[in-house]
Amino acid sequence: MTGPVSVLVVDDHPIVWEGVGHLVDSTPWITLAGYARTGREAITLAEQTQPDVVLLDLRLPDMLGPEVVHGIHRSAPETGIILFTAYSDHAAVQPTLAAGADAVVLKDADRADLVDVIRRVAAGEHPGPTSGLGAEEMSRRLAHKLRQRALTRREYEILRRISMGETNPEIAEALGLTRNTVKTYVQSALSKLGARNRIEALNRLHELGLL
Repeated sequence: MTGPVSVLVVDDHPIVWEGVGHLVDSTPWITLAGYARTGREAITLAEQTQPDVVLLDLRLPDMLGPEVVHGIHRSAPETGIILFTAYSDHAAVQPTLAAGADAVVLKDADRADLVDVIRRVAAGEHPGPTSGLGAEEMSRRLAHKLRQRALTRREYEILRRISMGETNPEIAEALGLTRNTVKTYVQSALSKLGARNRIEALNRLHELGLL
């Protein structure tokens, strides 16, 4: 890594902006590329500024984490992405990492830890869940949440793929299922969630911390 590292902050809470602002002021090699409140703003600003690193909150008002990651990668393919979240056990952590995010840092992490992860991601490393729960514990908690809603892993996987914009034929091909089988899983999941359509189902999962 040579030269300053530019960071784009994506969060809808001004207190986070203030905290990162202090971090930038106290770290000579970090510069601020800008702030975004929504996923769409993040993708647009990433394209305009081409930051080295994006600090991405998982709870945005307009888009799911995996969607934002895909959008940033399309508009700024060299940019590293750090999930910056208050919820280490949020079910969206693993899907967003799978979509291409490089690391996870909790919002209550020490300043030194956040600076170190920014440095590593800017250098091209992929630390993964560097702060908070490990992958095994996150998987265990996800399984518990799914059991509470009577959702199967397969139903959840299909809804997760829908949340990332995949169609039934694409999901069927990726999972080795027929299109009718995918449709059956979707209808079963909607029924269990009390949702009338896919959008309601995804919103329900988001509210429950499962996306």
